[in-house]
Amino acid sequence: MPAVIRVARGGDAADLAALIDHYITTSPATFDLEPLTVDERSAWLAAHPRRGPHRVVVAVRAGRVVGFASSGEFRRKAGYATSVECSVYCAPDATGAGLGTGLYAALFAELADAGLHRAYAAVALPNPASVALHLRSGFHRVGVLHEVGWKFGRYWDVAWFERPLP
Repeated sequence: MPAVIRVARGGDAADLAALIDHYITTSPATFDLEPLTVDERSAWLAAHPRRGPHRVVVAVRAGRVVGFASSGEFRRKAGYATSVECSVYCAPDATGAGLGTGLYAALFAELADAGLHRAYAAVALPNPASVALHLRSGFHRVGVLHEVGWKFGRYWDVAWFERPLP
């Protein structure tokens, strides 16, 4: 069954929390260390309105969110306001079929009217699938921060990617 990609809604918070919690507890894909509550994910969704530079799109299959892409604040200084940091996550049973590419395409279409100049993404290494996804989605690699993240008893490198917008 194909997924439907749409703008996230408040009712998606529980599915989104479950999806990201999988990666928090099993992967260095995010450097969050503690699972998120539904209330925390609800607050995060509320900070990503349909207008403006911070948005979330979800992929829904059989009534369940199986992926999301988001844009958020790159840095808190006002001069960075036309840049966003983006991320994409797919449920383990929804990877490898182009869903991440579709989510990013939908996110960037949503952002076309947001007055943005650049999108950035961070990928913990090694992660060849995520690197390939970002390259397919119009990002190019701009550098690596070595041993910048600590999780699961070790340091991880993080590659940074950049994409022009709109």
